[in-house]
Amino acid sequence: MKTALTELTGVTHPVVQTGMGWVAGPRLVSATAEGGGLGILASATMSYEELATAIKETRLRTAKPFGVNLRADAEDAGRRVDLLIAEGVKVASFALAPKPDMIAKLKDNGVVVIPSVGAARHAEKVAGWGADAVIVQGGEGGGHTGGVATTLLLPSVLDAVDIPVVAAGGFYDGRGLAAALAYGAAGVAMGTRFLLTRESTVPDAVKQAYLARGLGDTVVTRKVDGLPHRVLRTELVESLERSGRLTGFARAVTNAARFRRITGLSWRSMLREGLAMKRGGDRGWAQVLMAANTPMLLRAGLVGGDPDAGVLASGQVVGLLADLPAVAELIEGIVTDAELILRRLGGC
Repeated sequence: MKTALTELTGVTHPVVQTGMGWVAGPRLVSATAEGGGLGILASATMSYEELATAIKETRLRTAKPFGVNLRADAEDAGRRVDLLIAEGVKVASFALAPKPDMIAKLKDNGVVVIPSVGAARHAEKVAGWGADAVIVQGGEGGGHTGGVATTLLLPSVLDAVDIPVVAAGGFYDGRGLAAALAYGAAGVAMGTRFLLTRESTVPDAVKQAYLARGLGDTVVTRKVDGLPHRVLRTELVESLERSGRLTGFARAVTNAARFRRITGLSWRSMLREGLAMKRGGDRGWAQVLMAANTPMLLRAGLVGGDPDAGVLASGQVVGLLADLPAVAELIEGIVTDAELILRRLGGC
């Protein structure tokens, strides 16, 4: 199935596995690449050395194109960009928009730049800076999300830019891919659906906790890091919702210390990144401090395997998922079903 996305990135199918922290490692990314999709390594929860190792491991598992998700505001973002260039990584994706000079450096060295955006004006900005494509996630998506549904956000972005647009938020099957292509998108990006596959390293107990949920079992909370965050409803999330500001700050400081030990970052480095976050957006110091919560609260469930101890990011599609397919089977089924739907509609 050829689209502007497959031509741009060199993958076979217009299906993207998003760079989910603690989830999108070499095993899942390489399985996606081997299945013909675009797998994206999540580097925000990795040290520089861990990222270098993950890229090499992914290379050993597959010779097909894959991407790496970067934090544009990270203190060592420039060093990581150099690593992607040196290793010949095909795609660089970003949750926060990279600056024009970073985009230019990547593009000049043959790396495709695909930021994620949440509004048409953001898409226009990064397109003007030279981004090759954008991923646009509607409010149905898991993790950090906005309040506008994909069915409205996607056409607004398509009308605003001339670069390929990949749709995210609420996609999990061939019907969704067919619908996105009909809107004019170049493909779909999925997180929760790929998290719930055999190659996902998320512990089985946590996968089963996801599969047991219904359509109403996610909630958008600001108590994780101060920004809207769609997660599964759990007792921990309910307690976070009830907690006061001081309790949240104390938890954030503790989690910042734990994250520092895991990644090897110095307190000075973390402070610099906090300053960069504050300068780069509308976050106050309270939100910057609360952002330290996110990696460790996610890690407790997605790595530690305790659904009750961690925060579990999830899209609303979790309520429609009931199986754990192999990644190759998942991608093949999505594309096959989408082709049948489009062929049938073409014959009307």
